[in-house]
Amino acid sequence: MWRIKELPQNERPREKLARWGAQTLSNQELLAILLSSGYEGVSAISLADKLLCRLGGLKGLKEASLSELQETRGIGEAKAVMILAVIELAKRLHTLEPEYLASLQTPQQVFDLLAPSLKDLDREYFIALLLDNRHRLLEVETVSIGSLDASIVHPRELFKSCVKRSAAGIIMVHNHPSGDPRPSMEDKLVTERLI
Repeated sequence: MWRIKELPQNERPREKLARWGAQTLSNQELLAILLSSGYEGVSAISLADKLLCRLGGLKGLKEASLSELQETRGIGEAKAVMILAVIELAKRLHTLEPEYLASLQTPQQVFDLLAPSLKDLDREYFIALLLDNRHRLLEVETVSIGSLDASIVHPRELFKSCVKRSAAGIIMVHNHPSGDPRPSMEDKLVTERLI
């Protein structure tokens, strides 16, 4: 099993977050940053993946007790307490009804939300904004990371996230590292395939 330090620097969760923003990381990568380390032969990313799989994803993680978290090998009391503290902070932040939870009604609002984190990326990112029935943001999900001029997305990957979060709506976004905002032929084909 590989260790995070063996990954290329631009693929390590902390470095990715620092360079491209938290919203570009998978749930496993975000949790791996929080866990900080795994155990002998298991990286923090693998440990995060094991924990999320065992609990049934973020919903299960959110509802897990201290003892349930500790049932996963590598999650001791200190890591379990840290996870519970972060979950509680997230719940409290959610009750504040921050601006980013405001209803997304216009393309400009979507641009303002994502442009700061997408503008300097050197590869195409396909992002899904999952919305509730009042068009409020539930989650920003990085569905795929492509190359300089192409993003590869399969409908199954996109809609799996929607179903998991019980999203009532979705906004699909991707960047153009080249700076040319015109849709490519591939962009048109992907859009056609998704709708």
